[in-house]
Amino acid sequence: MRKEKDSLGEVLVPSDRYFGAQTQRAFENFRIGCERFPTEFIQAHALVKKAAAKVNSDMALLERRLADAIIQAADEVIAGKFDEHFPLVIWQSGSGTQFNMNVNEVIANRAIEILGGEIGSKSPVHPNDHVNMSQSTNDTVPTSIHIAAARAVNEKLFPNLQALKATFDHKAHAFQNIVKVGRTHLQDATPLTLGQEFGGYSRQIEAAGETIENSLLQIMELPIGGTAVGTGLNAKVGFDKKMVEQISKIAGLQFQLAADKFATISAHDAIITLSGALKTLAAALMKIANDIRWLAAGPRCGLGELNLPANEPGSSIMPGKVNPTQCEMVSMVVCQVYGNDTAISMAGAMGNFQLNAYKPILAFALLQSINLLADAMKSFNDRCAVAIEPNRKKIAEHLDNSLMLVTALNEHIGYDKAARIVLKAWHEDKTLKIAAVELGYLTEQQFDQWVRPQDMTRPAE
Repeated sequence: MRKEKDSLGEVLVPSDRYFGAQTQRAFENFRIGCERFPTEFIQAHALVKKAAAKVNSDMALLERRLADAIIQAADEVIAGKFDEHFPLVIWQSGSGTQFNMNVNEVIANRAIEILGGEIGSKSPVHPNDHVNMSQSTNDTVPTSIHIAAARAVNEKLFPNLQALKATFDHKAHAFQNIVKVGRTHLQDATPLTLGQEFGGYSRQIEAAGETIENSLLQIMELPIGGTAVGTGLNAKVGFDKKMVEQISKIAGLQFQLAADKFATISAHDAIITLSGALKTLAAALMKIANDIRWLAAGPRCGLGELNLPANEPGSSIMPGKVNPTQCEMVSMVVCQVYGNDTAISMAGAMGNFQLNAYKPILAFALLQSINLLADAMKSFNDRCAVAIEPNRKKIAEHLDNSLMLVTALNEHIGYDKAARIVLKAWHEDKTLKIAAVELGYLTEQQFDQWVRPQDMTRPAE
């Protein structure tokens, strides 16, 4: 152990750790759960520290050699070299002060080491005076949430969403001539093609992506430079704009300065908006996954219109059973995303005056939702959707047995007579054609001419 000091006195810190006194205090004071800050959030915060060192140096506020050491240390944190030195759980100060200091201390101690100093000495690099220069927890943490969320959406969620959409597009084209029975209210309805059904799934995914993309407009605004309450105290004029430029350069995304730092620090409406958009995607995925597993129900005693890949045995007692596990996985992910959205909505509404003190859970829940949805779409696409095949025999059987084909007769004999045909066929267990002919409403030739399922999948010419 080594002795370190903070404003409250001496603290013993494990000698092999790069964090310092404030992190150690937080580690001891907040032993709650096991939910730690996501790696991409830690990396985003280190990115902010790197940008600050560069800007402070350029503005002649920070000695170049100290800035270079801080930048090198931050790069190493971003590369994941010190992941084990961030032990804090999210259940801590609502501003994330302990988290911010954890990052400050790790970078400072590594910078000290780079410069040949003694870890824990705070010399020649101080975690507050140098690594946290011109900053506050209150503007850096929301800035890092926005950076991490924007990168995760653009680099992970969107590519997986587009891959799943492409799969549905391919299926829609491949299945365009397979006519099947439609279902409304879980009851038989008029026909459509399997391609039309999968085309609907594609559009749901696409529309959800558009909603998320629109919600990112607010996420791209950063409150950096607002420091403690939004006024910019202890930051020089122009620091905020230079920070946004530097962050955009490092992150490879075009961020902009928040239109109002007071709003972005004291409230987190942008995070609530993005979470709501993620929930829209989750709702689409739930609908699609449930449709697919119902259509694959069976294999002999259910709808059985789709064949899904057999990824693993489905029962510890029933030999040969295979379950729609990828669909079930998606459904569970959606439940968690719904829960995260509720937590984000509540936390985002709980800001008081110049600070929202729920930042850690906002960061955790938002990034978890993004990552879960991204991973779920990739898994569902790669291990289920691409291998979906139609059970043509079952589809044809259901279509032939559908009583709702009678709808094609409405314009020829009227709704009431068509309804009588259905009731007779249903009660007497006869085909629609036999029932129609026996009632004398039309001939067999007329039935064959007018009741053509393939013609019922599009408007009449």
